[in-house]
Amino acid sequence: MLKLATFLIASTLMFTYAYAQNGAKTLSPAGQQSAVAAPKNTGPAPDYSDLQYWAASPYKDDTSDKVPDFLKNEIRDTRADVFFIHPTSYFGEKKGSPWNADLRDTAVNNNTDNLSIRLQTSVFNGSCRVFAPRYRQGNMEAFYVFNTPEAKVAFDLAYQDVKKAFQYYLKHDNKKRPIIIASHSQGTLHAIRLLQELFDGKPLQKQLVCAYIVGYQIKKDAFINIPVGERANQTGCFVGWRTYAKGEIPKGAAAENGNSVCVNPLTWTATGEWAPPEKHLGIMNNFKTIVPHTVSAGIEPTTKILWIDTPVALDDSKKKMTNYHRWDYNLFWMNIRQNVKDRIDAYLAGRQKN
Repeated sequence: MLKLATFLIASTLMFTYAYAQNGAKTLSPAGQQSAVAAPKNTGPAPDYSDLQYWAASPYKDDTSDKVPDFLKNEIRDTRADVFFIHPTSYFGEKKGSPWNADLRDTAVNNNTDNLSIRLQTSVFNGSCRVFAPRYRQGNMEAFYVFNTPEAKVAFDLAYQDVKKAFQYYLKHDNKKRPIIIASHSQGTLHAIRLLQELFDGKPLQKQLVCAYIVGYQIKKDAFINIPVGERANQTGCFVGWRTYAKGEIPKGAAAENGNSVCVNPLTWTATGEWAPPEKHLGIMNNFKTIVPHTVSAGIEPTTKILWIDTPVALDDSKKKMTNYHRWDYNLFWMNIRQNVKDRIDAYLAGRQKN
């Protein structure tokens, strides 16, 4: 029997997870608390012609280029591009912190680069050029007052940066190449809007390989023309999931009344069958080892969250976890990496036929 492994990144992987039960707006009760006063945002607006405003780019060395030791002999290519929108790395821990991150904040940038870019975005580097903008992300605290005018302004500013970055990429770098949109947590909040505004029913949808929009509620009516992915080689679609321990139903997800979509990353289907650990290709363990066949998963039928069962301890305390939001990507790292390749193969084969 496989010995319990300690997932070493747990001690440092501090992504946004407090609102993982969400649809972020369900964090606060119906009488949502009022937003507190905050000082004005600081720092410059991003200029995406300047590489310092990209956390990842094929035109510089960055942590998205990292390849785990166990894949050192992997054959890689860059037949498509991924535009990745990172999760929250600005927690505004000081009282009176601004609503949005300052792009000159080295602590925030280092957090982004060493965690989400290295451990999540790198899953795509076997098949894609990687583009991931820095953006004036909303303060974590804004999720607790999600419906207030102040929070709306903060998230809208963050989204406008993301959109500006994507439009710069599209104008200067894409050259009609296949596109993957990928995101986690706050990044998925912005990715959904980007897909709605620029892809859904638009000419750009023809370039969409797949959208991996993970760690956030995807409402059933989020898209009109972009379908949910229901098979492993489907293209022009979206997939997403929010991960919890089997048996756990968070209050926020329950309050959504089933208005959510989930795809199981072990089967790449939206149906409810439980996937055995034999389908699990591996947890990525601190960029050094892979731990395969240790996760089984199924979609909880009422809330459409992803339930998992695993013997792997994901933090040093080895306590049983219920909320796996921080590990939405890393639990299924090898399944995602293989699926990205499979979907790009299918997309390019279909384009050749046309």
